[in-house]
Amino acid sequence: MYFNKTFIIKNIVLFVLGGVLIALGFANIVDEFWSGLGFALIFVGIVRLVQTYRLKNDKSYKEKVETASKDERNHFIRSKAWAWAGYLFIFIAGISVIIFKIIGQDLLSFAASSAVCLITILFWFSYLILQRKY
Repeated sequence: MYFNKTFIIKNIVLFVLGGVLIALGFANIVDEFWSGLGFALIFVGIVRLVQTYRLKNDKSYKEKVETASKDERNHFIRSKAWAWAGYLFIFIAGISVIIFKIIGQDLLSFAASSAVCLITILFWFSYLILQRKY
């Protein structure tokens, strides 16, 4: 995965795109959101390129990463973490719906309730797909 040229090219493109966004921000063509996104893209591009370089040149690190990515325990923990994150999101967003409605923030209440509905629909579709697959 880390050795193919398209992966490396994508990260170089992220780096360059980040630089362009920063330059446009300093020229006051775009606002600070886009220049902040540019810094994030540069950071992601650099980190991924360094990681690729390290995987290519350090065999012990490569072995460690490959072992961790294939470990069933890590897959189980990752799945559980996503499940907990989903449960917590629905709980927090549900409480937010009520709180926003009480304080008269109808738009925020609607946004939070829409988020709960969206995540519930996504869960339902995912469940149906995975039920057929497994």
